[in-house]
Amino acid sequence: MVDSFRDLIVWQKAMNQAVLLYALVKKLPREELYALSDQMRRAAVSVPSNIAEGHSRNSKKEYIQFLSIAKGSNAELQTHCLLCEKLGYLSEAELQPVLSQSVEIAKMLNSLIKKLTPNPQPLTDERSNAT
Repeated sequence: MVDSFRDLIVWQKAMNQAVLLYALVKKLPREELYALSDQMRRAAVSVPSNIAEGHSRNSKKEYIQFLSIAKGSNAELQTHCLLCEKLGYLSEAELQPVLSQSVEIAKMLNSLIKKLTPNPQPLTDERSNAT
């Protein structure tokens, strides 16, 4: 039974991801201190923060909304990590623990959102309806 957001495994993993990320951004060049590294820290903190805030809200609709925000922040973090690799700031090996955790968190968030969504509607591709 989940009594608190702290009981959620996805929140625990997101917290661990943020800790890993904080250690990683210390390796970025000094000129990125207030740019890319700041964005990465904000995105990493946003994931567990939005999971916690959503869990503490009064409705499933709000909870799902905050989980969706966490999902977006998680994708933003992945993008920042991949950019760091392309810019040569961090290696694939250095980024792998954060990226692996991020993929796992994304799956868990998708699963939780699906579980909370009443009568989920399948996504349709509007292009397939074109005549």
